[in-house]
Amino acid sequence: MKKLILVCLVLSAQFFAASAHAALFDDAEARKKILEVEAVMQSQNQASQANLAKLLQSQQALEQRILAIEAITKGQVLSDMLNQIEALNQEVARLKGEIEVASHNVEATQQRQKDLYTDTDARLRKLEVSPVPTPAPVAAASTEVVAEAPTKNTQESQLLELANGLMKDAKFKEAFNAFDKFLKEYPNSALAAEAKYGLGYSQFELKNYKSAIATQQKLIDQNPDSPKVPAAMFNLANSQIQLGLLPNAKKTLHDLIAKFPNNEVTPSAQKRLKALEAIK
Repeated sequence: MKKLILVCLVLSAQFFAASAHAALFDDAEARKKILEVEAVMQSQNQASQANLAKLLQSQQALEQRILAIEAITKGQVLSDMLNQIEALNQEVARLKGEIEVASHNVEATQQRQKDLYTDTDARLRKLEVSPVPTPAPVAAASTEVVAEAPTKNTQESQLLELANGLMKDAKFKEAFNAFDKFLKEYPNSALAAEAKYGLGYSQFELKNYKSAIATQQKLIDQNPDSPKVPAAMFNLANSQIQLGLLPNAKKTLHDLIAKFPNNEVTPSAQKRLKALEAIK
């Protein structure tokens, strides 16, 4: 019986020793697993913190941009821009007003010039008696071109005679083309001065007053000894009147009267000048 009890005690002691050893072994493995898990978690935590830091930086950058935008929308910068826009709008409105006033003044000036031309024409009609009627409202009949007798029965003289005939028949467009053709084909002709006068006179009748001035001035400058110069000066003055260049017209008439006191167009020039000087 005692032996049985001792055997039981010995077996019990061995069992408890084995259990304790197994428990110790299980604790070590558990700690190892725990350490491994802690290491993994720490690594993950560090990565999370790094990502969080980046997110915080991005958030701070966005907040700074938002603050900058708010500063622009609420601060002095936007206020200055709005003030500049308002100033520009006021300037545009002022310029529009000035343009409207200028346009009105131009229209009024044009109307006054038209009235002046009408009044000038009426006064000239009263002062002048034209021996031969002419379609131009202020053109003197004495300026009508009579072609010089051609020295030779040539194509040159025939072309000029044709142009003069067209002008006498008041076919001024056709006459202009004929005179222009003559000057292009015979620029150095002895009859070139007469053709230039006819060209300028046709331009006047076609209401191309600026071109008429240029053509007659060309005749005066290039052919100062031509007998057509007085008539060219008179036509020049008439063109200047039509353009409202009254001071220029007065000077041209003064020069015409002074240089050619006995010319056939001088009496008409004197009447024209007197009428212009009477205009206030």
